[in-house]
This record gives sequence, C-alpha cells and structure tokens, in this order.
Amino acid sequence: MFEDHAKLVSLLNLAGEVVGRKKLQKIVYILKKLDYPFQEKYQFHFYGPYSEELTLRIEELCNLGFISEVKESKGGYHQYRYSLTGKGGDFLSHYQIDMPKLQEFIADLNGQNSKFLELVSTILYFENLSKEEIINKVKVVKKKQNYSDEDIQQAFVFIEQLQSKQSAS
Repeated sequence: MFEDHAKLVSLLNLAGEVVGRKKLQKIVYILKKLDYPFQEKYQFHFYGPYSEELTLRIEELCNLGFISEVKESKGGYHQYRYSLTGKGGDFLSHYQIDMPKLQEFIADLNGQNSKFLELVSTILYFENLSKEEIINKVKVVKKKQNYSDEDIQQAFVFIEQLQSKQSAS
C-alpha cells in the first residue's frame, strides 16, 4: 500500500541527505527516466520537469515523521534539507525495495548542483526530439538560466554516462 512512499524513503536512506526541493524533484525524475520504478507523474514547469504527486508524497512522509525537512535561510531565499528519520528507517524495514545499483546513481546525481540537474532533466524531458532540436528547445525554455553550449554538452555526456551504467546492469 505504501510501496511508492517506501521507494522515496529508500532513496533518502541511500542518499543520506538531499539539499533542495528542486534537486529532489530532479533526482527522482532522472531516476525514473533511467527506468527506476518511481510512479510520480511529471509535467513541464518553470524549473523543468515537476511532479505535484512527488511534492504531496514528500509532505506526507514529513507529516508521518519518516523524513526530516529542515528549512534553512540562505541569504534571501530558503533551502530545504531532507534526510531519513529513525521512524523512517523502521518504516523501511517492512519493505523489500529492489532497485539495483540505485546507490551509485544517487551518489552521481546528488553530487551535482540543482541547476545542472535542471538542465539534465530538461534534456531528458525532450528526449524524443533530435539532439539539435533539444539544444534549441533548451535555449528557449531555459533562456533565463543562461546555459552555455559547454554546459549543454556536459549534460549530454552526463546522461550518456548514466545510461551506459544503467545498460551495464
């Protein structure tokens, strides 16, 4: 019944901590695109792919005391820090979550900043287009982010690395 909740708790357990709501959204989206069984539906939003379902599920997990959300003030804006609680660990012990190599992917993704993950997730969102069309689309929909050609190329390389690691499993 709470399998989808358990997957998110498992992600946070493996990550140790995720700093930022946007970053958490992007990590789950990218993992979903790598065929991990996250069920949240995404649509394109101001910061790229966004899931209202994920936001509500995280809120439920916080309300249940399974994950901790700490709000920090960072010079003019607020940042949220997510981690597993002891109660969340107890909850997780009732589930067998089978997501091979997830820890490696979480380490790769959590090691990036949210702006880069926003770019990566945006590219993945438009993956049905040609590479040239994706680049043009990114330059239009992410104009304010001012991604350089080098940033975009790095994102494509990062995606290829993730996909090759996934296909090796």
